[in-house]
Amino acid sequence: MKLGGLILASKRLIGIDLGGTTTKFAFIDEDGNILTKWKIPTDITNSGDQIVPNMIKSIADQMRREDYNTEDFIGIGMGTPGAVDREKGTVIGAYNLGWDKLQQVGPALTKGLGLPIAIDNDANSAALGEYWKGAGEKAADVVFVTLGTGVGGGVVTNGKLVHGINNGAGEIGHICVQKNGFLCTCGKRGCLEQYASATGVVKVAKSLAKRFTGKSRIKELIDGQEELTSKMVFFLADNGDILANQIVNEVCSYLGLALSHVGNTLNPENIIIGGGVSNAGNTLLQPTTRYFQENAFPSVRDSTKLKLAQLGNDAGVIGAASLALKFKNDNAM
Repeated sequence: MKLGGLILASKRLIGIDLGGTTTKFAFIDEDGNILTKWKIPTDITNSGDQIVPNMIKSIADQMRREDYNTEDFIGIGMGTPGAVDREKGTVIGAYNLGWDKLQQVGPALTKGLGLPIAIDNDANSAALGEYWKGAGEKAADVVFVTLGTGVGGGVVTNGKLVHGINNGAGEIGHICVQKNGFLCTCGKRGCLEQYASATGVVKVAKSLAKRFTGKSRIKELIDGQEELTSKMVFFLADNGDILANQIVNEVCSYLGLALSHVGNTLNPENIIIGGGVSNAGNTLLQPTTRYFQENAFPSVRDSTKLKLAQLGNDAGVIGAASLALKFKNDNAM
């Protein structure tokens, strides 16, 4: 950018992706390219009262290391678990952080760093990241579903996040896929989260193992009360374990069914599957796509495409940073 013959560097964005174990940060340019990224452990002791002070300190320290000041940045964007009041910048109900009471996150960060902040749900932030710089390919209509410890989602329609009247849009993990099924932490039964999350895959494995009479490494692990993870299930499926393949097929049938409901309702250009479980790649994607196509309305089946996420752990910070672009005009010279 030029002003009076001088070349001015474009300003930067700060992205924060707050998780129960790790808090990720990035300095990002206005085109969505990561310039610097780092992370710190999330301190959830004492009801998480050090989480925000630790974030402020980490960002301030990094700004000093890179010789930046507040004038070099447009603002901060943050993705967080819990219920978010986007207008007030507050968070409540992030129980994995110890935040069962209202947290003044936005005001505290703005006071500590001297920058405006925009806050949204972490799944929404990841959806924005994939929409902006990942598998969404800047399609106007994209749905992002994240398969991690739980199942989250984000909906982008006409290039904008859909929040709903009470910020409840995108709760794909709580689509019912099995009447009177596994009890969910939300109080309902049969939610997708109980079948397609990392913990859900293990639940399905244990359920099917009770009826399985053949030879299987998974059966041996369960009977021996040894640790079993979703990653192990997909690995063993790739290596020919019969029970593992039955588990993957069942998990994908539930996921494909839920995504067909999403497709039939919204008909997005892309439904992007991310989160740790998506690391299974085509072992997850191919059968899920098959079940999606079996259950989707024909015109949806032929137009909405299922894809794997591309940004991995960077989706959250990139999407969060994009939230701060709304402050750009305020900082324009």
